[in-house]
Amino acid sequence: MKTLILTRHAKSSWDDLNLLDHERKLNARGQESAGTIGRWLAQQGHVPDQVISSDAQRCKETWELLAAELPDAPEPSFHRRLYLAAPVTQYEALKQAKGDKVMMLGHNPGIAQFAHDLLAPRAIPDHPKFGLYPTAATLVVTFDIPNWSTPFMGTGQVVDFVVPRELDA
Repeated sequence: MKTLILTRHAKSSWDDLNLLDHERKLNARGQESAGTIGRWLAQQGHVPDQVISSDAQRCKETWELLAAELPDAPEPSFHRRLYLAAPVTQYEALKQAKGDKVMMLGHNPGIAQFAHDLLAPRAIPDHPKFGLYPTAATLVVTFDIPNWSTPFMGTGQVVDFVVPRELDA
């Protein structure tokens, strides 16, 4: 059994229009949301043993703030190819994973489509925000596979799906 925690980066800032998109940082709401998701993951026992992420600044910051709330947070690996990656690129990266409980951090629109493609047809959550996959949205999904190199697309079973605003309410 393998578990994937699929998280979109938290809300980023558009204050400095001179920054390249790749370099944008989190805004105050994003910083708060990343911590909220980290606390929720810790409370639910969804602590990853491996982290694979886009190398965009907003993903790095999301991980840093999220990890501060987790016991025994692993060292992440950041990858340029996951910046604004298509679902197939995310799939290829995940197939290389070695952990039992892997977290991936990425961007829309690719992450929303990847989340959808991962799930068994009847497993898609009846959640109004799932298709939008808003900032810091987090899906926890399990796969009945021995390792990540085993084909797993379209077989995932949802454990949890949450957006930070639901947790703040």
